[in-house]
Amino acid sequence: MTTNALIEELTWRNLLHDKTPGLEEQLNKEMTTGYVGFDPTADSLHIGNLVPIMLLVHLQRAGHRPIALVGGATGMVGDPSGKTAERQLLSIEDINHNLECQKKQLQKFLDFSDKPNGAILVNNYDWFKELGFLNFIRDVGKHISVNYMMAKDSVKNRLETGMSFTEFSYQLIQGYDFVHLFRESGVRLQMGGSDQWGNITTGTELIRRMTGGEAYALTAPLVKKADGTKFGKSEGGNVWLDRNKTSPYKFYQFWLNVSDEDAMNWFPIFSLKTREEIEGIIAAHKEAPHTRAVQHALAEELTTRVHSAEDLEQAKEASAVLFGKNTSEQLKTLDEALLLEIFEGVPQANVDRALIETGCPIAELFADHSEFFPSRGEVRKMIKGGGVSLNKAKVEDTEMVVNTSDLLQGKYLLAQKGKKEYYLILVK
Repeated sequence: MTTNALIEELTWRNLLHDKTPGLEEQLNKEMTTGYVGFDPTADSLHIGNLVPIMLLVHLQRAGHRPIALVGGATGMVGDPSGKTAERQLLSIEDINHNLECQKKQLQKFLDFSDKPNGAILVNNYDWFKELGFLNFIRDVGKHISVNYMMAKDSVKNRLETGMSFTEFSYQLIQGYDFVHLFRESGVRLQMGGSDQWGNITTGTELIRRMTGGEAYALTAPLVKKADGTKFGKSEGGNVWLDRNKTSPYKFYQFWLNVSDEDAMNWFPIFSLKTREEIEGIIAAHKEAPHTRAVQHALAEELTTRVHSAEDLEQAKEASAVLFGKNTSEQLKTLDEALLLEIFEGVPQANVDRALIETGCPIAELFADHSEFFPSRGEVRKMIKGGGVSLNKAKVEDTEMVVNTSDLLQGKYLLAQKGKKEYYLILVK
């Protein structure tokens, strides 16, 4: 059997689910151009898109040429694969906006330079906008039978709930993308998640019937959590690559808080470290699981790649503020947005600024004005026991007076009872 470095790399990283015969020979023969399609229904990619992105990354690292196809035309139809209901269709203006946003994110992973294997971004609306419906069904549709299309899982799984002709035609439209790219750009390979196998092989079949040429398919396994639930979601929904949708701090925290089993499964998939490095970190993690070595390595690498090294350092500092010790000075350096993000969801209280400007005894502030403690006596009792902190600094004096010099960002106070109970006071 012919082997290929790219196939071997994808295999050990658990990025290979299925491939069509002859792909290794094609990859060994010449620089091969391959593409992945991305859905433009949002103005940001999310971590669920990282698997197909990594397929393109490894394709380019192996010396081949990657194309990222953003589906301006197919996005107006909607891919039924893995869906139980039809999606809302977008306007051309919305799709074009989304394309530009996604392109900036893809540039963080792929080299779009003018090298022979430099990445290219294409929009299938460019070739579909002038293609009339009658021409399409005459020149393309006649090559694929309804029986062939009905046999695809993406169609069979929706027959009971119903499927519009619009969605039924999706695989034919995606298949024509492959034909166009095969003819115009010499694309020989399409890649995607395992749920895309039916759509991709429709494309290889169309190429064979319409051109007599040969093209190939490669899919990666769908990534899931160890408990079987969908990868890429947090309690707040999707984990986005756009910092305005998911901040670098929350992005970092997502990877830091995954389970040991998930972290070890996902590490080879999303990391660009070598096999030896990955296996070494996993071995160290197994010897001392409490260090969470894999989670830290994954969180640091991905936060840096998706955002920046500076964002990583801020995320680590923010994490140290929440979980570390003696961090009162670090807390004062955080900007307001990050401070509020770290302590999102903790109980809050509003206090009149005049009270702080004149100086307010801490027992009175915590018991009477914020209701953090049931009584002043309880505040003093816990201070004596070492269980009260203000702005992450242990309170030693039961008669301490809080004033404006204690304010964070000029308007916040962070009260802490014990190790985990926080209260944010906003001074107005």
